[in-house]
Amino acid sequence: MPALIYGTAWKKERSRELVRQALLAGFRGVDTAAQPKHYQEDQVGLGINDAIREGSLKRDEIYVQTKYTSINGQDPNKMPYDPKISISEQAYASVASSLENFGSAEAAYIDCLVLHSPFPTPQQTQEAWRAMESHVPHTVRSLGISNIYHLPGLRALYDSATVKPVVVQNRFHRDTGYDADVRAFCAEKGIAYQSFWTLTANPHLLRLQAVAFVAQNAGVSMQVALYGLVLGLGKVSILDGTTNAGRMVEDLEGVKLIQAWRETEPKNWAKAQQAFEAALGA
Repeated sequence: MPALIYGTAWKKERSRELVRQALLAGFRGVDTAAQPKHYQEDQVGLGINDAIREGSLKRDEIYVQTKYTSINGQDPNKMPYDPKISISEQAYASVASSLENFGSAEAAYIDCLVLHSPFPTPQQTQEAWRAMESHVPHTVRSLGISNIYHLPGLRALYDSATVKPVVVQNRFHRDTGYDADVRAFCAEKGIAYQSFWTLTANPHLLRLQAVAFVAQNAGVSMQVALYGLVLGLGKVSILDGTTNAGRMVEDLEGVKLIQAWRETEPKNWAKAQQAFEAALGA
């Protein structure tokens, strides 16, 4: 799973071109959803195909992640399924629509299918999960869940699942204590933690001395330095939704620069990481 995954929410009619630009700039992961309210998944699929055709990329070099979104998260006038059918049938229809958006149903596959958020009851969540499990490992390679901030709920899902989640994607922010307990559980179970709204929700973190220290020593921007420190929390990936082509390259190259600095100055890196984690309350 790439360290930086290109996020496609709210890109609207620009989705195709921005996904193409991101992949040609060096991104190797794309996150989207079968949720026309906030995503244009069909345009994301076209952007992926454009990049493969123009950049000599192969599909298996790109991590493609999409989501099944419940009725509560959908635009009632534009859904990828009939809202009157069962949760299981909704999940099947959502996956079918995603596969169509990524290519022919026979050839397309999804690297990770994410449940966009838990349902109101554990029983409903488990019904959705069982339907998602039925696609693994053929048209779907792995499963994940997003917007789950309640550790007992995550633990219950994990314990009841036949196909265990390999991804937890959450908003990384102060109000949830930066998901310290959820991240600890993910680390224990080998689950990748995906952070979104990393910059938008955390302007205060950009003012930390630890962030400035990494930026100065690795030769990167404050924003990229924050990305590097969040990535340093463990098995973490970050959703990066920049619409600026120059920033796409800067972010990707900056993460590499931080990694190189970490290897040459491990003690200074450890000092910065420890200060950052202390600021998070970890």
